[in-house]
Amino acid sequence: MNRMYRLFQGRYAGLGSIVLLAIVLMVVMPLAFDIYRLNLAGRYLTYAFVALGLVLCWGYGGILSLGQGIFFGIGGYAMAMFLKIESSDPESTSIQTTPGIPDFMDWNRITELPWFWVPFNSLTFTIIAVLVLPAAFAFLIGFAMFKRRVSGVYFAIITQALAVVLTILIIGQQGYTGGINGITDLRTLLGWDIRDDSSRYLLYYLNAILLIGCLLIGRWVLNCKYGRILTALRDKEERVRFSGYDVANFKVFIFCLAAFISGIGGAMFTLQVGFMSPSFIGIVPSIEFVIFAAVGGRLSLVGGVYGALIVSFAKTMFAEAYPQLWQFLIGAVFILVVLVLPYGLASIYGRFGQRLRTPLARWFGDRKTHSSTSDDGLQEKRS
Repeated sequence: MNRMYRLFQGRYAGLGSIVLLAIVLMVVMPLAFDIYRLNLAGRYLTYAFVALGLVLCWGYGGILSLGQGIFFGIGGYAMAMFLKIESSDPESTSIQTTPGIPDFMDWNRITELPWFWVPFNSLTFTIIAVLVLPAAFAFLIGFAMFKRRVSGVYFAIITQALAVVLTILIIGQQGYTGGINGITDLRTLLGWDIRDDSSRYLLYYLNAILLIGCLLIGRWVLNCKYGRILTALRDKEERVRFSGYDVANFKVFIFCLAAFISGIGGAMFTLQVGFMSPSFIGIVPSIEFVIFAAVGGRLSLVGGVYGALIVSFAKTMFAEAYPQLWQFLIGAVFILVVLVLPYGLASIYGRFGQRLRTPLARWFGDRKTHSSTSDDGLQEKRS
């Protein structure tokens, strides 16, 4: 019995919290919220992808990135380019000087679709780009930095600077990217209207299913041998290096995985909201993503999701009630949580779960002791 309990703790610990989260997302929230609030929740769930990636690379890998908005934006812009091409058919853009191209290109006197936009006519290519481009960009950054042993605060500052550079680049190339307004007026996906209520319900459920899938992937990574090495690398990097492991390769992998998950969130954000702009790539959103992971718990995959939902809903409620003070209130909540709960809100769940697991472990231990005593008595009786 005791062996069975330890096996359950090793293999299935953490699945209960994921199942509980799935029930909250798939059952409780759709029943409790109207379509407006549910659409808001779907938008906040897209942020949870980035928070989940930060838990993996920061909480478990010790890699603090202040530029995760880069990968969120790459995924979002890739999906937005496909949707914008579809909504810019010759009939819908007949009043333009050059029909058949996005409106912002026509405003900037571009007369044909740029070559790097052309592949996004295909949904298959777009989905591949959403998954591959963020990870590929993360690989370039990670390989260049980690092979040179750039880490800690230096790596955080570099990623923050890259987020600023990418934002400036997008705004400056207005004719190709939509500039500061971004890519807007996205209406259909393969002829399916993504703006009506039924579509928002479907997109919300798709969002939740993909998020649960990413949680399971993250859990699998952490439970395998790689996850144990990653945790050791976070705590004692030099010891892992002296043990013969290539530390840079481990860091590059987890950084790319976090970017991969963030790109999915960006694509779902574009579908959920109907636009993408550079305001979701720069420093402010990237720091907000870090706050989500910190408040929820940077050592808890599920905690990162709850952190994104709780902070985002709190931000919305504070903004509605106190338009001039909501930023200060959010900052106060973040400081309070960090001071009182350094491991985030997930530490409360961890303490509560430990109180439940301790009697269960004792019960299994008592059953084993009783069983051993009975077996010994039976042996004595036979002798």
